[in-house]
Amino acid sequence: MLNVPLPATTPMTKILTILIFALCVEAVGVVFLSKGLKQIGEVEKISAREIGRIIAKGATNGSILLGVALEAAFFGALLYLLSQRDVSLIWPLTSLGFVITAISAKMILKEEVSALRWAGVALIVCGAALVSYSEKAKEKPSGAAVNAPAAANPPQSP
Repeated sequence: MLNVPLPATTPMTKILTILIFALCVEAVGVVFLSKGLKQIGEVEKISAREIGRIIAKGATNGSILLGVALEAAFFGALLYLLSQRDVSLIWPLTSLGFVITAISAKMILKEEVSALRWAGVALIVCGAALVSYSEKAKEKPSGAAVNAPAAANPPQSP
């Protein structure tokens, strides 16, 4: 077995890797929940009896159980991510899950995704890119902060 050292990853790279994996798990989970709920059938009316029927059928539906398990795994990863970085970074980046979910729905459920929906997905990607960029900008010292000490202590004239 080769002992090849892995390249060093930055904390943000680790965060994004976990996030992308978690979002894939979440997207597939949502797709299986949708599939299972369609197998159960429509809710005819809101009543205690109908809710009981849905719960009973859902508790024995493989697609729903798989979907719930995948959503629980996503939630565990989300808890880890929120413990590592600001919620104002992590939560907006979870919107990338919409992209993965649209792709998963198209591939697994064979759903039609219109051009207008893809345009909306593209806007989500742009927003997530801005949020990610703001984190990079936060990590770099700004020019004003670097020059601030020099401005605070101007050279003395003789």
